[in-house]
Amino acid sequence: MTSETSARTDEDRRDEPAEPVVRPTEQDEVAAAGSELLGGPMGRWASGAGHWLTPVRVIALVAIGMFALGMAQKAPCYDWAWFRGANSQYTHACYSDIPHLYVGRGFADDLVPYFDRLNGDMDYLEYPVLTGLFMEVAAWITAPVGGSMQHREQMYWMVNAGMLMVCATVIAVCVARTHRRRPWDALLVALAPAFALTATINWDLFAIALTSAAMLMWSRSRPLAFGILIGLATAAKLYPVLLLGPLLFLCWRAGKWRQYGLALLGAAGSWLLVNVPVMLLAPEGWKKFYTFSQERSVDFGSFWLIISQRTGKSLDVSTVNNLATLLMVLLCGGIAALTLTAPRRPRFAQLAFLIVAAFVLTNKVYSPQYVLWLIPLAALARPRWRDFLIWQAGEVVYFLGIWMYLAYTMSGEKHQGLPPEGYQLAIAAHLLATLYLCAVVVRDILMPERDLVRRDGSDDPSGGALDGAKDVFVLGRAAHPPRHAAPLVEGPRVEWGKPAPGA
Repeated sequence: MTSETSARTDEDRRDEPAEPVVRPTEQDEVAAAGSELLGGPMGRWASGAGHWLTPVRVIALVAIGMFALGMAQKAPCYDWAWFRGANSQYTHACYSDIPHLYVGRGFADDLVPYFDRLNGDMDYLEYPVLTGLFMEVAAWITAPVGGSMQHREQMYWMVNAGMLMVCATVIAVCVARTHRRRPWDALLVALAPAFALTATINWDLFAIALTSAAMLMWSRSRPLAFGILIGLATAAKLYPVLLLGPLLFLCWRAGKWRQYGLALLGAAGSWLLVNVPVMLLAPEGWKKFYTFSQERSVDFGSFWLIISQRTGKSLDVSTVNNLATLLMVLLCGGIAALTLTAPRRPRFAQLAFLIVAAFVLTNKVYSPQYVLWLIPLAALARPRWRDFLIWQAGEVVYFLGIWMYLAYTMSGEKHQGLPPEGYQLAIAAHLLATLYLCAVVVRDILMPERDLVRRDGSDDPSGGALDGAKDVFVLGRAAHPPRHAAPLVEGPRVEWGKPAPGA
């Protein structure tokens, strides 16, 4: 082939029309109804071609706007409630760990995380290494700020909020770009109420941004980059390593062992690169996160707390650890069986959501910001506004419930707030809403014709090498599909409800 022919081929390829973008207003009645606020669904003759305001840019701007609203919601605490009486930050539902840990974990005193022992209730920083680095970088930026300690704490929160806003934007953009034909699904992330309310409670958005970037890399068939990012995300928060579990069974079903090996190698290598130096130089500080997670008693948000409060007995920590591990193993086994027996290979995002949701549901603690782990995965797994908003409603109820319960416990004999029975209902709302979303995702796996992502003929837009791959190992009914599943005679596709040609 001549260079001229090759150049012409490349030019023709660039000039080919891009795949049409799927508009949620054409598939989702809730999205169509919501669009009336902006003038209604886009018409058949409308065109956004050549406009600078692309879907990804719109989503990034919406994410930044919602993040700013979340910051505004913290204004009463920023002004005074963090510093004048513990109860006010709960009654205003604007609590954040960030300003309190600036002093409590030695950042205000220039202590080095993991190396310097703390004087408070925690002898070392109880966060993974990469999150500790994120916190330390924010402390370096805050260091030149003078004034009172209150002012320094405010500035530390503000610096962290700015860094976390970057993470939130990265998350929204990565979700928008993961499913090439469905960028608008990322509006679920950008507009999620729980996303705005919990974004600046803690530092979870950093690990979520790395995980979302990893999902994007896998969708682009870059398994090594995926693995490296998953390893870094696991060095910031533990949950991202769970994604390697369902990916193993997806690659097993599709015979993509090389891609999985590269992902595993990248994850192990990047995690070790970050952790080993601290592990060797400050072993006591490094292992604090893991020992704290193991020794932590039953805490807020878990069904274990409901059991403890209803029975009036403190549950033994080791017993709860063993039972929670057993439940998680059983759920992992169920997800593995679902992966290998489903009539059609599940999408990676579906299984990623299910495995993280299983961890959230069985864990002995559920901090309100943990919902952030699930939001990007839910948008990719089940991009339907009705189901997403039902789940978000349960999470908002829990968000309000935990702060009102803490206000109740901190108000002494006044008991202003939500009593234990009311808080248990808030926990139940979170658990039931999460289980509901898990149920509809499982239904989509078992009945793939109901999967919105696959209605346009796609297989697995977030699957990378798995997208369109043939199965090489299946079990159960997947190995023995019903006789009517495959047509006996090849013929033209029938459009049901439309008259036949020439009728």
